[in-house]
Amino acid sequence: MEEQRRKSEGETVMVEISKKDWKLYRERLPKWQEHFMERLTREYIELLNGPGNASDRFWKLEERILKDKKNPGVLLRVTKSNAIWDIAVFVGRGIITMDELDGFS
Repeated sequence: MEEQRRKSEGETVMVEISKKDWKLYRERLPKWQEHFMERLTREYIELLNGPGNASDRFWKLEERILKDKKNPGVLLRVTKSNAIWDIAVFVGRGIITMDELDGFS
């Protein structure tokens, strides 16, 4: 496993991911991201079909897309050292469920 450093109340915490889990993570990540982007697309369609002026909906969609582009479910710099933290963020933000972690150690 690679080392991960995180400062927590002044101390450094080391976290590692196994080779097996790293391989599984890289295999599943594209599917997780695609699934999340499908969800976003459905939400965008709802927004565009909602009430109000077309221009208001358009600008609201642009704002939403700009925000969503920063979400790790959409765009992520994949590194072994960040994999565990990325998975934690995915679960915390509802991008994946705990069931989708089946097979990880």
